[in-house]
Amino acid sequence: MPVHDRPARVEDVHELALAMPHVKIWPGSESKPVYQVGGKSFVFFRNPRPDAVDPGTGERYPDVIVFWVPSEADKEALVQDEATPFFTTPHFRGHLSVLARACRLGELSRGELAEVVQEAWLSRASASRAAAWLAEHPPPAG
Repeated sequence: MPVHDRPARVEDVHELALAMPHVKIWPGSESKPVYQVGGKSFVFFRNPRPDAVDPGTGERYPDVIVFWVPSEADKEALVQDEATPFFTTPHFRGHLSVLARACRLGELSRGELAEVVQEAWLSRASASRAAAWLAEHPPPAG
């Protein structure tokens, strides 16, 4: 099975984020990394918060990852399908990001996760950095 077709893992988030150019890691609270490009976060691991809780137990999710998205339409496309690990909360209304539980990343392929991380980076990188990366990594024809 090619590496891009296997189920995604949390380690892939770190690997994929670090593979993007000009990335710096900032230590978030509780030593949860924040991946930034040009001083702007594009992926980070969130502390348990009262807005993201298990509907059955009320327990705060301990494994939420935030991914920036290019537009509200992209956000809606990701969160509308309940079969994906992506969701949002009222706290993130109007914020161009989606949330995902780390424990559900395996519902995505590594290739699908790579697209999400790359789109997150592209949505936060400067126009010149984004253009340079896109010139080296044209989207597949189709």
